Amino acid sequence: MISIQNLTKIYDHSLTALSEISLEIQSGEIFALLGPNGAGKTTLISSICGLTKQNNGSVKVAGFDTIKDYKKTRSLIGLVPQEFPLENFESVIETVKFSRGLFGKSPEPFYIEKILNSLNLWEKRDTPIIALSGGMKRRVLIAKALSHKPKILFLDEPTSGVDVQLRKGMWDLISTLKKDGVTVILTTHYIKEAEVIADRVGILSKGKLILVEEKKDLIQKFGKKIVSVELKEKLKSIPKALSNQNVSLSKDNQSVLFEVNNSDDQMSMANTLKVIVNTGLSIEDVNTIESSLEDIFLKIIADEESS
Repeated sequence: MISIQNLTKIYDHSLTALSEISLEIQSGEIFALLGPNGAGKTTLISSICGLTKQNNGSVKVAGFDTIKDYKKTRSLIGLVPQEFPLENFESVIETVKFSRGLFGKSPEPFYIEKILNSLNLWEKRDTPIIALSGGMKRRVLIAKALSHKPKILFLDEPTSGVDVQLRKGMWDLISTLKKDGVTVILTTHYIKEAEVIADRVGILSKGKLILVEEKKDLIQKFGKKIVSVELKEKLKSIPKALSNQNVSLSKDNQSVLFEVNNSDDQMSMANTLKVIVNTGLSIEDVNTIESSLEDIFLKIIADEESS
């Protein structure tokens, strides 16, 4: 669906915003683009949408070049920006209808009603934009982006400034769009969002795409598990029998802690637990804490910046 080859964007002949980005995004997938501020996420989205002209490389959408075939590729794309580029005194429904008309689409009242209902905006259809909350305005932007039935939807920080209930509603909507065959690309600072809904994750740092992985493979490969063995009695120090097991004591001296990579054989954890039991320690409970996608993201970025 989207093919990016050696994409480079340089501003003012000196600032490299994107450096030789190559990426394939498949039809119907949810792709999360992560990265710190200034990593190049918005520039990459603008390039794919044909809003920014690259210095080198190419971007194709459904086989069409985003520069040479701009009108064709733009008609396939819906874009939800971070800002609120809305006419304050237009009503919700007129705003969405106008966006549909910009793409040369004939009026389709039932489809517009369906979109507004899916975003809980139908009851607000005659309300002027200026009277809406930030979360409601975000929903209007999504409705505008969907008004012409795009095959690809870009969401730039889609749940920024919205409450928990609305965030969950947007996640459900994105899942529905995926079922309908829409390709969704989102940027987000809320890493939990990517963890919940994304199929694949790409990480940008300093204009370079440093990693692209299936979400589950990323967690499996880079994630870690902390095993906490809670004891019935406190320890003063680690027993000698555990000195070769790479374990540590918790701050309250009540638990023995050790780390297991998600990619390790489960036998590793079982063997360490067996050694702990064989020392004669009385175990109260065993708990595990697994790395979140946010933990993994922060570590990858920290490693990249220190290299």
